[in-house]
Amino acid sequence: MDLDLVLHNADIITMDPARPSAHSLGVLHGRVVGLDGDIAGLGARHAVDLGGRTLVPGFIDAHCHTPWFGLGLLEPSVDGCTTPAEVLAVLAAAAPAAAAGDDGWLISSGFNHDRFGGQFPSLAELDAATSAVPLFLRHNSGHQALVNTAALKTVGRFEPGSPDPVGGRIVRDWQGLPTGVVEETAQEVFQQAFQPRPLSRLQRAVEEATGIYASQGITSFTDAGIGAGWIGQSPVELAAFQRAAAAGTLKARAQLMPVLDALKPVHGHATDGLGTGLDLGIHSGFGSELLSLGPVKVFLDGSLLSRTAAVTEPYCHHPHGSHGYFQEDPAQLRERIEAAYRSGWAVAAHAIGDRAIDLALDLFEELQSRYGRNALPNRIEHASVVRPDQLPRLAEAGIAVTPQSSFFAEGGDNMAASLGEERSAWAYRAASFLDSGTMVAGSSDRPVADGDVLRGMQAYVDRRTGSGRVFGNPDERLSRHQALGLYTTSAAAATGAAASKGALSPGKLADAVVLSGSPLEASDLTDLTVEATLLGGAPSYSRIKELQS
Repeated sequence: MDLDLVLHNADIITMDPARPSAHSLGVLHGRVVGLDGDIAGLGARHAVDLGGRTLVPGFIDAHCHTPWFGLGLLEPSVDGCTTPAEVLAVLAAAAPAAAAGDDGWLISSGFNHDRFGGQFPSLAELDAATSAVPLFLRHNSGHQALVNTAALKTVGRFEPGSPDPVGGRIVRDWQGLPTGVVEETAQEVFQQAFQPRPLSRLQRAVEEATGIYASQGITSFTDAGIGAGWIGQSPVELAAFQRAAAAGTLKARAQLMPVLDALKPVHGHATDGLGTGLDLGIHSGFGSELLSLGPVKVFLDGSLLSRTAAVTEPYCHHPHGSHGYFQEDPAQLRERIEAAYRSGWAVAAHAIGDRAIDLALDLFEELQSRYGRNALPNRIEHASVVRPDQLPRLAEAGIAVTPQSSFFAEGGDNMAASLGEERSAWAYRAASFLDSGTMVAGSSDRPVADGDVLRGMQAYVDRRTGSGRVFGNPDERLSRHQALGLYTTSAAAATGAAASKGALSPGKLADAVVLSGSPLEASDLTDLTVEATLLGGAPSYSRIKELQS
């Protein structure tokens, strides 16, 4: 019997504690069949000498936003701007083409007021740059956007006294006039004017995004919110992923989280006890190894960057002593989440502040006690401010958490100022999650923050902010092996895929990354390069000639 592929002369870090290292690996039908002596004497249709390079399991990004990221690659972006004037110049240059476009809106992304000392362009400045073209400029956090007068008038929200939706706000000045900033669910009021986005454009966005994923060693990802709400792009968004998969242009394995608002009542036999779901009773876990459904996504609160995350104690240095807010009435959320859970959906709750995490813990403990645990873990997305008393509850309930180290460099200093010294020590935990037995997955929240996994791993190792300080508690720093584990074995467990992903051991998918050196030995992980990425043993990206398809 000939194997499909043999990789040899490699430094293989398997992440399997029973067999942590090897020098050769064999692949058959997309899976690892053996290491070293297991494959001795077997032929191979393709054998590649890796020349001493390091082979590790494929990276898993357990929380990102792929269509949003991909659309940002196709549309005007202000991400590289260093001053508000540059932002306005980009918008002014893009406005004429946007006016002639199909929807007539100027849609852009990449704005972050923290880069400009907390400064936002005024509504008058936005109007001067964009004229009569309605503007929707998404903030990097995803929890805010900038709009102009044309946009406000298009959706009927310009006049003083115009209502805000539940869980969102159109920010106004002391006269009741809009400032151009909109928060949380208020973004949907504007998005409804230019959505749904065309499937052809969404498919291209997915293809462009996952091509970048592959170049950075990512072989699997979880897309944290499709199909509805301010995070979704179209009610039929899943079809864009399915079309890319059918075309062979989906470059990484996708697990998709539909937003809770995308679910609708489902009906079956009276004894089924169903509540809400997708047609035909489809729920978490449905799909293939390439494309599947994960938990349902629900937003409990907002963002630390915009100080809309629900916290127990007020934010520091806030003029009104804000505690943030929930995006929906908690009683209504309980009812809606229970309807989904009893219909077979695991739940991923966006909860950043400790007050929102209290709500998530109460909900999950109650649902798991009443209905049992789902096949996929329930999750708390971000889990940014976790009090010490919440740690044992997370571990006991088997809840997965997805913090992001990618926030340290760009937003760490401002988050620390908002939280104060005591709460900063509870923020974006890592080592204490592992020590408590909590299931924790590496993730980026891309495009909100940097999605490069090697930089994410280094950030877990040093926790450096933009000013060079250590963010939060220095004891939360991880070893290189722990950081690698977050994006491999731990992320596989958190996404319900530990049986098939996360380690290079016989029987598991041959998803792997060839690196220029060892992540366990590099003084700075960002000095390493991704030489090739293998998806089921086939190259999804390669700089190595022998591994190019």
